[in-house]
Amino acid sequence: MTFRVDSWHADVMANHAAQRLRVRPKVRLSLVELTRRPTTPQRSVLRARVILAAANGWSNTEIAQRVGVARQNVVEIRRRFEERGLESVLGDASRPGRPRVISPQTAERIVQAAMKAPPKHATHWSSRELAQRYGVGRTTVQEILRAQNLQPHRVQNFKFSTDPQFAQKLRDVVGLYMNPPTSAIVLSVDEKSSVQALDRTAPILPLRPGIPARQSHDYVRNGTTTLFAALNTLNGKVLEQCLPRHRHTEFLQFLEHIDKNIPRRLDVHLILDNYATHKHPSVKAWLAARPRYHVHFTPTSSSWLNAVERFFAEITAKRIRRGTFGSVRELQRAITAFVMDHNSRAKPFIWTKSAKTILRKITKCHAIYGSAH
Repeated sequence: MTFRVDSWHADVMANHAAQRLRVRPKVRLSLVELTRRPTTPQRSVLRARVILAAANGWSNTEIAQRVGVARQNVVEIRRRFEERGLESVLGDASRPGRPRVISPQTAERIVQAAMKAPPKHATHWSSRELAQRYGVGRTTVQEILRAQNLQPHRVQNFKFSTDPQFAQKLRDVVGLYMNPPTSAIVLSVDEKSSVQALDRTAPILPLRPGIPARQSHDYVRNGTTTLFAALNTLNGKVLEQCLPRHRHTEFLQFLEHIDKNIPRRLDVHLILDNYATHKHPSVKAWLAARPRYHVHFTPTSSSWLNAVERFFAEITAKRIRRGTFGSVRELQRAITAFVMDHNSRAKPFIWTKSAKTILRKITKCHAIYGSAH
């Protein structure tokens, strides 16, 4: 009899808790959109369906049967919605979890050590060495470093340009990228010299689960070629020519190649680096005889400013470095095929950083460099 009384009491409480749930019109609309959106997580869809059913006056038992969950889950979803609103449908509440086992002071010492004090007889810290030094787990050290965006194992190179006309040349080149002249074409021009036609002494082993593709360390060198390239910044297409060497003679041949492929009605703005070949008297004479050509030199030690360098990095990574070529002719055919594929899907080159922004950043780097030495 006692069991029946308790059961009767539970049913009364359940019916009392199953009153129509009050949901604002905007929230109801959001819940309906969640159930229809294909990218909504299934747990959020289920919660939204429960809340919508409760808003329509269904009992907890009816909702549980129609949605396919236990009645107690329905009660809990309703309770959370009443406490937290729509947020309870979208995500779970935070849980206390495991307490921290490392003090803030220790975490701060780890951060400061990684930034300022390398270990004895080493140039930088590793996560294992920091963990051993401060008596914590390696994963704990990794979490601390990750939270501060610190990567002691990495190093990047930098170089300051000593060109006295750096700012002037920078504004000139960036101005061409961001505001190209009308009735003209802007070409970023350079050469990639000594591209090697390498043939491996053994076939490349293909990719396998857990094992990268492998190639032999030994190779046969079948000659070299020089890749001359001109990147049209207006449409992203590349005009290329492979020649045996990279003297001023070959550069003049490439200029003739450019001249034949550019409509006569257009002026041509060439962006070049300070390589001696580009300033040879014969090259200057060729350019002086053709008034539609205008030359813009990048500052010294500033190859990053020459847009065609990005194309050279792409063809090196995707086609040349891991390629196998039995002859120079085979290498040249591969380069030509890559350029044709590149041009078939080329997009305009877009430069986003203004000269003012770049100069501000360089000034800041100079200040940091000066304070460190």
